[in-house]
Amino acid sequence: MGILAAKSSIEKSFISSEDIHRPGLALSGFTSHFPSNRLQVLGSIEMAFLETFDPAARRLAVQNLARLKPPCFVITGDAEAPLELVEELDKAGIPLLVSRLTGDDFIPMVSDYLELRLAPEIHMHGTLVDVYGIGLMLVGSSGIGKSETALDLVERGHRLVADDLIKTRRRRTVVIGKGAEQRPAFQHHMEIRGLGIINLYSIFGVRAIRLQKRIELIVELKRWEKGMVIDRLGLERDSMDILGVSIPRITIPVLPGRNLAMICEVIAMNHLVVLRGYHPMQLFDRELKKLLLEKGKAAKEVEEDIE
Repeated sequence: MGILAAKSSIEKSFISSEDIHRPGLALSGFTSHFPSNRLQVLGSIEMAFLETFDPAARRLAVQNLARLKPPCFVITGDAEAPLELVEELDKAGIPLLVSRLTGDDFIPMVSDYLELRLAPEIHMHGTLVDVYGIGLMLVGSSGIGKSETALDLVERGHRLVADDLIKTRRRRTVVIGKGAEQRPAFQHHMEIRGLGIINLYSIFGVRAIRLQKRIELIVELKRWEKGMVIDRLGLERDSMDILGVSIPRITIPVLPGRNLAMICEVIAMNHLVVLRGYHPMQLFDRELKKLLLEKGKAAKEVEEDIE
């Protein structure tokens, strides 16, 4: 990719949207609702349209477009840029680049890149584990047992994504979590109270880790307290909002002797069952209500016979 105009302004250009715009209508004079925060792509159609103008009209069209102050223009297909386009964009300080890729190849490739770089992200405290292909994020107060539960899951053959600090990023309607540290030397470490810092990769090998995973379930660990309200049937659907995405949340009371790793495995397997359209809690509830209704009818019939 080469720079044809305003090379010195390239580092000052700021693109704030992952969407890409083709300014065909703006070149024709319709500039209402122009998305000036997007990358502007001049493909074969836009370049052919510019060629239909005489030099004076072409310069005026580019001037009108430059007044809208878009961050950058890219000519695709390695097409030759008209002199008026280069001069006016250089004068306005708007970078003009040219790519060898066609518009059909350039737009999806750059759009995916911009979506990744501009995706909203936050850091969260917790432990992210891949259990049977389901991303479980364990959350709870400090010392509740998140790391120990994750260590038990890894020992059972599952994979750790990140412990303690999770970098979460939203891509469309999906939230993806990964380790906050970018240096490989600090990734996949875990603090076990009484033991210290351990490296899961050095102990269990590559099969025990992965770099990132979609967060599909929140498992909140809470210390058991007398009078604590717990959903016994699993019919109530709780959720947690992360970056505008609602993610199902399951609260697990922590008691001495509870096998939290096994419970997490069952949570993941049950989620897989639900994804395939089978809801055991709802089926149990329907059958129970049906049984109670039948018994109620039978009792009513007995009362009528006695009368």
